[in-house]
Amino acid sequence: MVRIDLVEGANTKLFEKAIEVEMDIQLKHFDKELTKIRTGRAHSSLVEDVRVACYGTLMPLKEVAALSTPDVNLIVIQAWDKTIIADIERAIAESDLGLTPSTDGNCIRIVLPKMSTARRDELVKILHKKDEEFKIGIRNVRKELMQILRDGEKQKKVSEDYAKRLVDVLQKSTDKYVETGDKLTKKKEDDIRSL
Repeated sequence: MVRIDLVEGANTKLFEKAIEVEMDIQLKHFDKELTKIRTGRAHSSLVEDVRVACYGTLMPLKEVAALSTPDVNLIVIQAWDKTIIADIERAIAESDLGLTPSTDGNCIRIVLPKMSTARRDELVKILHKKDEEFKIGIRNVRKELMQILRDGEKQKKVSEDYAKRLVDVLQKSTDKYVETGDKLTKKKEDDIRSL
């Protein structure tokens, strides 16, 4: 929930700062999601947030196992508790990552497949899904701030002219963040396609 106090005549920079704080949260989350999309090299961030059903709850993989990448196409997962190896294996297999884990009873190995055209296309689809989720997050922040502006206008905290000025500031910031997201998506898509 966005928190901001509207004061007539206050510096619009304070409003811009509130917008940036909220939208930066969305951008950082999106950036982290992009690191999970495989390009050419194995990276533990690809699987570290996979939710594992164990101990009666869902836990991120990084909290129940040690992750390493000894090779460019290999991720090794050492469960801290050997009794949950099957749970980890199931969680990875059921995730939307398209990975096939194998176990020897002590650890789980994930050999990343060579990038095929079909796999690249699949990763691009996942990328665009994440991009759309980011844009929805940005629009939700804008919607909340617009509601705060409308409420401030109704309660006579701000005049109609000042509210319109703040709406313009909000739209410019929204456009800026959407454009930044588009650039990140384009760069990641180029990385995927160039493999």
